[in-house]
Amino acid sequence: MEIVWQAHNAVISDRLKARATTHLEKLGRRLERTVDATVRFEREGTRCRVELVLRAPRHRSLVAEGSGRYYGPALAVALSHLERQVASEKRTARQGAKA
Repeated sequence: MEIVWQAHNAVISDRLKARATTHLEKLGRRLERTVDATVRFEREGTRCRVELVLRAPRHRSLVAEGSGRYYGPALAVALSHLERQVASEKRTARQGAKA
């Protein structure tokens, strides 16, 4: 899986990138044949925003967003939203296969 990094008015540490990479690869394994992921970090004033997009064939693009005063908590929120979406996609794919 390829991960595309985008930072708008943001400086991102290697540790934060590693944390995001680890979680995205884990979610990518749960969702079959994940092609790529896009991670956007943005800063507007004192607000930090993280947006995650996960793409896989035969699935809609999964988009999750988190915001906060710092990038760490914003990333945690976005990852939890994305995790719920991946679980929902897997559930609907299994139900569609049974029908």
